[in-house]
Amino acid sequence: MLTVEDRSSDSPYVARVWRGHASGVEHMTSVATSHWELVAWEENGVLQGGLRGPETSASVAEVPHDSESFGIIFSHGTFVPKLAMSELVDAHHAFPHVSDGAFLFRGERWQLPDFDDAEALVVRLVRGGVLMRDRLVADVVAGDEPTLGTRSVQRRVSAATGLTQNSIRQIERCRQAAILIGEGLPLGDVVHRLGYYDQPHLARSLHRYIGRTATQLRAEASEPLSLLYKTTT
Repeated sequence: MLTVEDRSSDSPYVARVWRGHASGVEHMTSVATSHWELVAWEENGVLQGGLRGPETSASVAEVPHDSESFGIIFSHGTFVPKLAMSELVDAHHAFPHVSDGAFLFRGERWQLPDFDDAEALVVRLVRGGVLMRDRLVADVVAGDEPTLGTRSVQRRVSAATGLTQNSIRQIERCRQAAILIGEGLPLGDVVHRLGYYDQPHLARSLHRYIGRTATQLRAEASEPLSLLYKTTT
């Protein structure tokens, strides 16, 4: 069984905070995501952690046995200075030392927070210059009209997220489609609401980004999905 609890955040740096428990599950379908996150998990009493980048397609991921996990999903526009965010795409950057509830990053030890006070760590990371936020990127991804030229916007979106605007839009649209399908909305309505050309277009997108068909999303699957949550897309 894989159980996941998540919540929103008042911090402009944070999209969601989650925690999970896995028992008796070996694999899950990890769906595409346009966000990067800080993750930590404890397996057999050993604490591990790192940064996990955006995922551009669905994949099968191993689930640590009988493990507790925790994550902070960062909002679009939040980035780590002097770290090429493109290197995080479809990748994981493990922290070199994780012990006693703390991790080493950028030469300093940072105490891992609890589910309810994740924002306290984010505040310390911002004050320490380890996290920054490009508000223009957040606004553009949210759909606002950019105040700069197209090339400048593309450059800043890529620098802060590792992805193009189009990639972010495709991934977030498909995640939203998966949620609507799971809630029982007719496929024709999903196609119309989210701007797919037709149902085959939607089906191809689900296969690439979610790893499930519409029928599978409405059925009880044997393999759990990674976190899906409501977005504003």
